[in-house]
Amino acid sequence: MIQTGAQPLLSRPMVLLGMTSLASMTSFYLLLPIVPLYTASSGSGDLGAGLSTGVTMLATVLMELIMPTFLGRYGYRVGMALGVLFLGVPSALLVLSSALPMVLATSLARGAGLAIVVVAGPALVAELAPAERRGEALGVYGVAVGIPAILGLPIGLWLVPLIGYGPVFLAGTGLALLALIGIPWLPTGAAPVEQHGGVLPALRNAGLARPVTVFATITLAAGVLLTFLPLAVPTGSQGTAATALLAHSCAMPLARWAAGRYGDRHGQSVLLVPAVLTAVIGMAGLVWLDNPYAVIVGAALFGAGFGASQNVTLALMFARSSPPEFGRMSALWNLAYDGGMGIGAVGFGLVAGPVGYPVGFALIGAVLALALLPSWLDTRSERKIISER
Repeated sequence: MIQTGAQPLLSRPMVLLGMTSLASMTSFYLLLPIVPLYTASSGSGDLGAGLSTGVTMLATVLMELIMPTFLGRYGYRVGMALGVLFLGVPSALLVLSSALPMVLATSLARGAGLAIVVVAGPALVAELAPAERRGEALGVYGVAVGIPAILGLPIGLWLVPLIGYGPVFLAGTGLALLALIGIPWLPTGAAPVEQHGGVLPALRNAGLARPVTVFATITLAAGVLLTFLPLAVPTGSQGTAATALLAHSCAMPLARWAAGRYGDRHGQSVLLVPAVLTAVIGMAGLVWLDNPYAVIVGAALFGAGFGASQNVTLALMFARSSPPEFGRMSALWNLAYDGGMGIGAVGFGLVAGPVGYPVGFALIGAVLALALLPSWLDTRSERKIISER
């Protein structure tokens, strides 16, 4: 096990991990809104666009199911190296063909790489950080993995009309390979794993099931926004979509860091309801697609709620488990993240045609509002536990 002791928050391994995650996740976010556009423009339509994101998330989810065992066998260093390679190299193949089978095959490989990176990173942070500052450490790490969204999501949309899809795909490959530089200095140790029958049985614990349910609902809405907002805005308004994604991406890591600092001092659970409510209000703003201000503000508010919920739910899950289960908790949290995004993208792709984008966004907002109930129940349960101590 990696010893945390009295290590400072930004130790050398933490900085190297942040740099590795920064480069690899920039590669991922650069292509996240581009691949659906590439697929749709090649004749596969909304369903093909949704499938490109959905298949990525499916591969991520399947890989995440075995990640605790994977990290226990190969360790953090080897795991991160393999994840970066799977995440980056297949992107170059998209230059060769825009056919749906090629897009889906590369999406599968990238999804597996994404799973390794996003599960290993938070689990390693949880072990490296002092327990009393774990929420803040996760918030700082959230900023490191949030910067790629700030840069990648809008820059990809701005670059494609200027230089085309091919160079953007190659840039994604180059960024992922750049992440390999810091990996040799990451801790080598295998992640400790307790055997409790796999990842999903942890949901039998209500203290884990509630934050997972809340987070999965929010990520479902996130999958819809990130996949379909560039397609939903009126023709000629791609600048609005890029600006909205930029606002979303800036708000997300700031809210994640602020939630970590506040949660360490005042409790994490009290932030669940405000985070969900902010996300609901933000999603409601996307109904007015003809109003660029409503779209941009809505995307920013959703990003703030999404970012806060990321840190709160993950910190709660680590606090309610022991260090040997951190890899398992990270895998479960990421299952909620990627499963929600995949289901949201594919499901919205099926309903967007019949009902239209504005009604579809309104329906997603209504689904998101359902997460207020488990959020409130978790806060009430946490307060009851504290009052009984």
